[in-house]
Amino acid sequence: MKSFICTGLVILGMAVLGSAAVPKPAVVPGPDDWTLDVTYEHPQEIILKLGNEQKRFWYMIITLTNKTSRDVDFYPKCELMTDTFEVIAAGKGTPDAVFEQIKKRHQGRYPFLESLEKVGNKILQGEDNTKDVAIIWPDFDADARGITLFVGGLSNETTVVDHPVAKDAQGNPVKVFLRKTLELNYKIAGDPAFRSDAKLTFEGKGWVMR
Repeated sequence: MKSFICTGLVILGMAVLGSAAVPKPAVVPGPDDWTLDVTYEHPQEIILKLGNEQKRFWYMIITLTNKTSRDVDFYPKCELMTDTFEVIAAGKGTPDAVFEQIKKRHQGRYPFLESLEKVGNKILQGEDNTKDVAIIWPDFDADARGITLFVGGLSNETTVVDHPVAKDAQGNPVKVFLRKTLELNYKIAGDPAFRSDAKLTFEGKGWVMR
């Protein structure tokens, strides 16, 4: 029961934050703000036999280039959120064998592909230091009709807002730290009863503070 209540509060908080006047990234970045150049492949599925089960995973490949004037820290946070409010962190429950199969699949185009978990926490400046990174999620709710991918860590731009629900011990709103995050939206076509028929349709992208 306690778990159910906590989950409900989290979803309520997410909904309120989504409808509130949440800050947007600056149109003109500050003098110390940076954002990596990023290109990406749309998500694909991969199915592997793990033990006695066939398991489905989804992944996308992003290419990161640091065109700033300095080396930058890279602490990514990548999540998949369905329109049924399921939130999945990248890499959760993903064996190394999944990345190895993805790397083999894309060896021709991305010979130096790295997994998100092992890419390191520095992106060096210059195109010679461009990185190709695979972001992997386990399969999501079959009833979902849309997903949003959030890729954080691509920028150091941050802001702080008051949580619309949570309070601290003194009764003041809890501070929520947000950072500039790439948002990618997809619709899902196909009969939920036949998961192998699921097709993603790109709906658009943007930068959000999350």
